[in-house]
Amino acid sequence: MKKFIMIGLVSVMALVPALAGAADRVGNFALMDQEGYSHLMSWYDDHAAIALLVQANGSVATANAIDEFEALQDRYEEQGIEFFMINPTGNQDRASVAAEIARLGSSIKVLMDDTQLISEALGVDKTGEVFLFDPKSFTVEFRGPVGTEFEQALAATLAGRSIANPVVASTGDAIAYPARTAHDRVTPSYETEIAPLILENCASCHREGGIGPFAMNSHTMMQAWSPMIREVLMTNRMPPGQLDPHIGDFVNDGLVGDSGIQKILHWIAAGSPRDGNSDPLAEKTWPASKWAFGDPDYIIKIPPKSIPATGEIPYLYDVTAAIDIGEDRWVRASQYLAGDPGVLHHTLHRIIPPENAGQGRGYRNPGDGDTGNPGLTPYVPGAEPRMNPPNTGGLLLDGSELAVQLHYTANGQETVDAGEIGVWFYPEGEVPEERLSGQCACIFTPTWTDIPAFAKDFTQTSTITLTGDVELYSFLSHMHFRGKYMRFYADYADGTSEELINIAKYDYAWQWAYTYEEPKFMPAGTVLRAVGGFDNSAQNPSNPDPTIPISWGQQSWDEMFFGAMQWKEVNQDSGGED
Repeated sequence: MKKFIMIGLVSVMALVPALAGAADRVGNFALMDQEGYSHLMSWYDDHAAIALLVQANGSVATANAIDEFEALQDRYEEQGIEFFMINPTGNQDRASVAAEIARLGSSIKVLMDDTQLISEALGVDKTGEVFLFDPKSFTVEFRGPVGTEFEQALAATLAGRSIANPVVASTGDAIAYPARTAHDRVTPSYETEIAPLILENCASCHREGGIGPFAMNSHTMMQAWSPMIREVLMTNRMPPGQLDPHIGDFVNDGLVGDSGIQKILHWIAAGSPRDGNSDPLAEKTWPASKWAFGDPDYIIKIPPKSIPATGEIPYLYDVTAAIDIGEDRWVRASQYLAGDPGVLHHTLHRIIPPENAGQGRGYRNPGDGDTGNPGLTPYVPGAEPRMNPPNTGGLLLDGSELAVQLHYTANGQETVDAGEIGVWFYPEGEVPEERLSGQCACIFTPTWTDIPAFAKDFTQTSTITLTGDVELYSFLSHMHFRGKYMRFYADYADGTSEELINIAKYDYAWQWAYTYEEPKFMPAGTVLRAVGGFDNSAQNPSNPDPTIPISWGQQSWDEMFFGAMQWKEVNQDSGGED
């Protein structure tokens, strides 16, 4: 089931179909550009304004305005105006937009409004028009053609003066909004459309006992939280993960989909009405178990650790837990539940076989062999339970020992963390035939390059070369508070390249292992490349200190770069219990 929406407390206005003039509040928003990079408007609040030229492929009005728009960019960008174009057409073909911009000789980024909801809120109704948007107040301060009045508006904004002519008539091709037209005619139904969307995407977290801060368990609750739901959808703050929907197909992408978002926001704009005779959210009964796949077959208890309220906490290495399952069993799924997720940064695990139990940290696993690695799920923020692919697993030996590395970060309160790992086995006598493996495109010292102070978009790259044919299964990115995005590519032996996944808005709190709907074949010799972007600027609200260069380090205020990939080797020997 897809995940959705943990909501922060922000008050915003309802979606408006169009702006009558300037100085109307739109709200904060985020969009990806034609190259798949995400842009949040509040991130540009160190600028005086953001200029948005309305673009559409084949538009004469856009083509006529670009040269003058770029000339103004050359003049005003260094003074504090950020320049973008925005495509309001719902055009899903980013490559065609990129080709059109290249044909026009421009390099300006185009914000792709796939849902058309941002353009609706701005009041975009024609191509070639330009909007001047305040990234602090989230208001439109000017709209009109690229020309004298627009340049006067730029000068007035930079000088801190009011704009004399905030609305100037312009011409261009009309923009159609088919979803809005349909929903204006018939408001989306709470009973048959909105509530099912919430059940599929939101309520598994937002329910009694869930990880969400409140329960989305009735129409009344939905109506009360509607302004916040709009805000997190407009800014892409939720659903968690924020994958680029144009790259790859993943079972846990967390995406609601354009149509679903349109229905939710148009329903909110209509006043969040209730219809029908039933309330599917109120009638939903959730399983009582805290575990994802029902009660586990076996639970590994991690020894409790007392965590101080303040101070730097060194990594804990010598933590072990005995595995007493009575007989060797093949692992089908596992899940880590933190005792206190507010302080647990991550865990790493190592299985010590029975003959080496008691050696703890000093033992190093010589290899997985035919039994494979049982792959007990470690913990990262936002960690998900892991179900192995069908007919795939590793053998957990009775009498083994689990060695755990624990990383904690104090949060101002003394606490105790006592985690649990739930394990689900294949039925007795059933031996899965395939094993999972994988590697990490990671950067450690001394190959790490320090991130410069105040760097807004610093990239690191690491690669893995496949020595055999594999079926690629999943991706996981790990950075700390300065992580901005991570993109994975396949560079094939024939010289071609393909993007595999784009984690366009990396969020430290949601480090998911994104899993393909169908494993992707990768031939031997392929170079798997991970590219990570870091934001060490003052614009990053999570940045502990933008004034210093950042080294690799173990603590959260340091940085890391892990681009982990998991796969199955295509030519595997039978995995029996020899």
